[in-house]
Amino acid sequence: MCAASVLVVDDSVTMRALIKHALSRDPDIVVVGEASNPFEARDKMKQLDPDVVTLDVEMPNMNGIEFLEKIMTLRPTPVIMVSNLTAPGAATTLAALEIGAFDCIAKPSARQGMFTELPGLIKEAAKAKSGMARRRNAGPALRPANAEPARDRRVRLPDLIAIGSSTGGVEALMQVLAEFPSDCPPTVIVQHLPAAFTGSFAARLDRASRARVSEAKGGEPLLPGHVYLAPGGARHMVVKPGARPSVALVEGETVSGHRPSVDVLFASVAKNFSGTSCGVILTGMGRDGAQGLAEMRQAGAQTLGQDEESSLVYGMPRVAFEIGAVARQLPLGRIARQIFSGG
Repeated sequence: MCAASVLVVDDSVTMRALIKHALSRDPDIVVVGEASNPFEARDKMKQLDPDVVTLDVEMPNMNGIEFLEKIMTLRPTPVIMVSNLTAPGAATTLAALEIGAFDCIAKPSARQGMFTELPGLIKEAAKAKSGMARRRNAGPALRPANAEPARDRRVRLPDLIAIGSSTGGVEALMQVLAEFPSDCPPTVIVQHLPAAFTGSFAARLDRASRARVSEAKGGEPLLPGHVYLAPGGARHMVVKPGARPSVALVEGETVSGHRPSVDVLFASVAKNFSGTSCGVILTGMGRDGAQGLAEMRQAGAQTLGQDEESSLVYGMPRVAFEIGAVARQLPLGRIARQIFSGG
């Protein structure tokens, strides 16, 4: 396997040096160039054709978001955003993830443990390069918020929908929820995001969907027409049983490397929800959600997985499919249609 080539783009000499140092320790990664601004980066991309670009959010002359849009339009390449996870930085970085950035990492506040997750992200991102142009051209256009999608009334809808996603999930969830009707079944979602992002992301999803999307609060009843996004951070989100099922946020160790964990959410649906349910696993690194989705299928739920062709990272859906948790694998653009119209 060839080493993953990386172009480092940041206006800070120090930050470029820190990123290069973190990547230099991995023999499967080679930093082929660096740039201090988007114009220099544009020329380096043409010259070097890197597998992956790391990109600062705040840049001189042209900010990282504007440059990212140009990359995704003219030369689709996996981009990892390097951001300050302050409130303004989080909102900007979230916009980058919507545009199609592979993932984002925080700038270090101390020298210890800096960029420890970056080499793994680089290698996963490099695998995604070959299919990026195809995927970006294949996604469905978002429907206008005032136009309800056509629905086959003969199809019995689930009483609850549970969705899990990770890398690439920001863009994927925007597409899926744009096709949800205003009276959709109550829907619970775990998307792997830092705590600073989930409130802003819920608000963005709310604007893109006819359903009401909000960051989940413990004790909320599960209501039709509502979508509940798990807050990032220290607690898992689960479904609580009862005459009026509700959302709960519970303490606990990380599961499958995450908190909140898709596995924990799906397992709670399988165990505690007495009605019919539908589990959906979307793009993401790792295996979080696969075992929980298997439990949902064993409990009689409909289970769907995003296919490899449309996944930015065919990790979580692949593991779920391989262990038999996914009953039907579909392109991203057909998932909402399958839930609401049977195909």
